[in-house]
Amino acid sequence: MKRPVLHLTEIAMMAALAIILDFASIKGFWGYGGSVSLAMVPILLMAYRRGLSAGLVTGFIVGAIQMFYGYYFHPVQIFLDYALAYTVVGFAGIFSFSSTMSSTKRIFVIVGGVFLGSFLRFIVHFISGVVWFGSFAPEGMNVVWYSIIYNTSYMLPAFLLCAAVLVLLSNTEPRLLQGNQK
Repeated sequence: MKRPVLHLTEIAMMAALAIILDFASIKGFWGYGGSVSLAMVPILLMAYRRGLSAGLVTGFIVGAIQMFYGYYFHPVQIFLDYALAYTVVGFAGIFSFSSTMSSTKRIFVIVGGVFLGSFLRFIVHFISGVVWFGSFAPEGMNVVWYSIIYNTSYMLPAFLLCAAVLVLLSNTEPRLLQGNQK
C-alpha cells in the first residue's frame, strides 16, 4: 500500500472514530452545542502522527460531518462552531515527537499541543458565542463574559480529559503518537 493511501485511510478512520466519540459525549447543562467528549483525541493523534496538514484535514472532516447534526442559527455560525472549530484542533501538529525524547518532555509536548488545539477551538466558539449566542446571556450580563464562561465550562474539562488520555496513551503505547510525519 502506498504511503498517501495509508495516510488518507488513517485520516478517514480517525475522523470516523472522532464522530463516534462525539456521540458518547457528556451533554451536561450546555443547551446549545457544548459538550465534553473525547472527539478531539483522534484529531490530535493524527496531528501528532502525521503532522499539521493531516491534523487539519482530520479536524475539518469531523467538523463538516458534525454540521449535519449540530445546533445552528446562521450558516456562518455553523461553519465557525463546527468545521473551523474542529479544524484548528489540528494545529497541535506543529508539535512533534521523536523516539529519543524523554517521557517528561513528551508529556510537555502532548499537553502543549492539546492546549493549543483546545485554546484555538475555544477562541472560535467564543467568537460565535459573542456574535450569535449573546441573546441567551442572563439579563444584565455582559455578552463577552457570558461567552467566556459558557465556552470555558466545557472546553476546560475537554482539554483536561483529552490531555490525560493522550498522556496515558503515550506512556502505554508511545508509537501511536510517533508516526511518520511526511
